[in-house]
Amino acid sequence: MRRDVEAARDRAPVAAAPQSSRAAGRRLPHSGMRRAIARRLTESKQQVPHFYLTVDCRMDALLALRAQANQGGAVKLSVNDFIVRAAALALREVPEVNASWHEDAIEFHAGADISVAVATDGGLVTPIVRDADVKPLSAIAAEIVELAGRAKVNRLKPEEFTGGSLTVSNLGMYGIKQFAAIINPPQAAILAVGAAERRPVVDDNGDLKAATVMTVTLSADHRVVDGAVGARWLAAFRALIEAPVRILL
Repeated sequence: MRRDVEAARDRAPVAAAPQSSRAAGRRLPHSGMRRAIARRLTESKQQVPHFYLTVDCRMDALLALRAQANQGGAVKLSVNDFIVRAAALALREVPEVNASWHEDAIEFHAGADISVAVATDGGLVTPIVRDADVKPLSAIAAEIVELAGRAKVNRLKPEEFTGGSLTVSNLGMYGIKQFAAIINPPQAAILAVGAAERRPVVDDNGDLKAATVMTVTLSADHRVVDGAVGARWLAAFRALIEAPVRILL
């Protein structure tokens, strides 16, 4: 009897699991801009030998200066405005980074033109602030707002986002602490900027205290920029950020 029950159980059909229905996934055809961005980034990552350098910058002095400068000012300065000008001034101090690779030569640029990464619905766009090393911060701030506004509605002219010396990509407003960005050819470097946040630090006297710190990572093209050169540029940038009165001069 027991064998008969077991045999009948083995012959019984197995009930199928209940199936739940769901809508099909959505496909979004590539736009021309998305295809161009994908192509350039793929070429950059595959063909450009990236290397990465990271430093922490003390931000308390800069934040205090910014707050003072914004009191009653017609143009409100952002932290990114200071970063853009500091990047340009660092290019003036270390001009070896202000260069591009060509198959027959390295081209050193005459001006310090800083591209600013702007997120749009169609993808990442990098409008350029030309001669950012000689423009006052108020002019840089107004220009970034104007360029970013036109970038988001696809109203930039090709010459406004083509070329450039170095790109600043800032994700600090999203709470990103640190990241490494892909170089924007024909440039030889891009600066990835993280969030300014309160952290414990040890001062020069060995005492532990709280400070506002921002982590930045330089991605550099090793065909153009040697490691020591990239380190000198990053040191120059940090020195400007930590002594921000120099950025105003």
